[in-house]
Amino acid sequence: MTRISFFVPVLYLLCCLISTSSFAQNDIKSQLSQSPVHPRLLLLKGEEGLIRQSISSNAYWAKIHQAILQESDSIIGLHPIERIKIGRRLLKRSREALRRVFYLSYSYRMTGLMKYAERAEREMLAISNFSDWNPSHFLDVAEMTMAVSIGYDWLFDQLTPSSKQTIRDAIIKKGILPSFDAKDGWFVTANHNWNQVCNAGMVYGALAVCKDSLDLATKVVQRALNTIHLPMDEYKPDGAYPEGYSYWEYGTSFNVLFLSAIDKIFHSDFGLCQSQGFLKTGSFLLNMTGTTGECFNWGDCGPGEHLNAAMFWFAQKNNDPSLLWVEKHYLDGNDYSRHTKDRLLPAILIWGKDIPLEQIVAPRSNVWVGQGANPVAMMRTSWSDPNGIYLGFKAGSSSVNHGHMDVGSFVMEADGVRWASDFGSQEYESLESKGISIFGRTQDAQRWSIFRINNFTHNTLSFNNQLQQVKGYAKIDQSSDRPKFSYFISDLTSVYENQISSAQRGVAIVDSKYVLVRDELRALGNKTTVRWILQTQATPEITSKNTIRLTKNGKSLSIKIVSSAKFTIKTWPSESGTNYDAPNPRTSLLGFELELEANQKAAIDVYLIPGSSQNIKADFHQELKSWSSMGK
Repeated sequence: MTRISFFVPVLYLLCCLISTSSFAQNDIKSQLSQSPVHPRLLLLKGEEGLIRQSISSNAYWAKIHQAILQESDSIIGLHPIERIKIGRRLLKRSREALRRVFYLSYSYRMTGLMKYAERAEREMLAISNFSDWNPSHFLDVAEMTMAVSIGYDWLFDQLTPSSKQTIRDAIIKKGILPSFDAKDGWFVTANHNWNQVCNAGMVYGALAVCKDSLDLATKVVQRALNTIHLPMDEYKPDGAYPEGYSYWEYGTSFNVLFLSAIDKIFHSDFGLCQSQGFLKTGSFLLNMTGTTGECFNWGDCGPGEHLNAAMFWFAQKNNDPSLLWVEKHYLDGNDYSRHTKDRLLPAILIWGKDIPLEQIVAPRSNVWVGQGANPVAMMRTSWSDPNGIYLGFKAGSSSVNHGHMDVGSFVMEADGVRWASDFGSQEYESLESKGISIFGRTQDAQRWSIFRINNFTHNTLSFNNQLQQVKGYAKIDQSSDRPKFSYFISDLTSVYENQISSAQRGVAIVDSKYVLVRDELRALGNKTTVRWILQTQATPEITSKNTIRLTKNGKSLSIKIVSSAKFTIKTWPSESGTNYDAPNPRTSLLGFELELEANQKAAIDVYLIPGSSQNIKADFHQELKSWSSMGK
């Protein structure tokens, strides 16, 4: 969630002044003037009956519905949100506002009970009377605008005239109009989640008040149609989202909210869904969840393990219920109250009401590869065996929004345990409050001094204790989905420019029994120290000069190292010792170092052998160039 440092005012103005855009021919203004009466956002008047039908015939939907009602009853007793910032952000309050108003508005529409409408009105009036919605961090404005717009639209007939005026004025003056201030409305030039979230929030505001402010609403909608393609283009070609799991949930979910609302009004997505890779991105997120239920949390991401409302939209849009394989797992639990932290939960009933959840089958492929701005690939031995092997591999670049120096990194699970892990994100305010600049993308940016973000704490390589090159980029050069030998290969050389002559990494699942990580290196004309790192939450024990044993939860994994160069097994502190880095309890950094002479070549094979496969002889020694012929 970073403001791009390379904002160009001229480009901003150009985007805002495109009144003769490619979408103008659709006569946006005319269609807005003929838009349905309230409610017109997401769920038109009378469509409540469709959800009631699903609730009455499907236990999953009934449980979600009941959870929303129960949470709405709890919200009724809460004091309205206050304008309290955390650091430079009001975002926590904006998100809670969206959750409360969305839940209460849904509960009213489904039950007709005025207690929900009255409490939502009280919340919206409190929000509308804030001095502002913090336009300097415009995500805050976007979510707050969406919150009051949904409430204003869905509860329009129940609001008093004075409340309508107050809320409508706030949507326009505190939401929409600040977005046309160049210093705050820079999001229209962004190719990441800011564009998706902010355009969505502004369009919800515009659609809510379009009959009263037709010219302004038209301008907002046209601007969004002209600019939201920038982040949507980033899904090319396969659906991989450059910002990772958590920001997929954020940016993509709001992109879907935008598309869903636009389609309701105009009966068209204006061709946006045809953007290459966008409709494929549900498969990206599906494959990002491992056998343990945790996600492949590279970049500024958390562990996941919760419902994603947008996945129901993708399943419906692609007519592919298998995309909900992971979501179904969450719905199979008994405690539905855990889902009520999700501010978009009611959207699941809107997008998923017609999907037969009982008929969901496992995805057909165990391997997924996504190229693009930040390539990533995942493989597994099974979708149904919780003890199966899962391997996620990261190529790409650290130059993308929220990127880490993690090119060549991987996570690995087996026997129900994540053995090779990733620290993921650190809470932004904990760093910014200490004066750390966390969103730079240049090679000398302070961001790379943060312990969790540089390559010295990721499951990748380091040479001569140097950082990866921000300008470097690695794609997935080869891949295979053969059951006996699934693999990915990536040339990492450009990420280590002027550090190593060549560096290639291949990762594989062999015979569905163990994981192999092979590195093929060639030094430049000088002596080079190579560090191979694995981060784990298991307990490590060095058992010989070339083996390490990990234990966790009564399970074990053996790491065996074979190399043509002499190496030394080592461990490193998992704490930085600074006053700004977050602690990393119960984690270890381990691996080995080796020295390469000038121009020396070396091959390194590292076997990760689960305890359930400990009797397997792991002795696969094949050059990467020959992997394509293996396992046939």
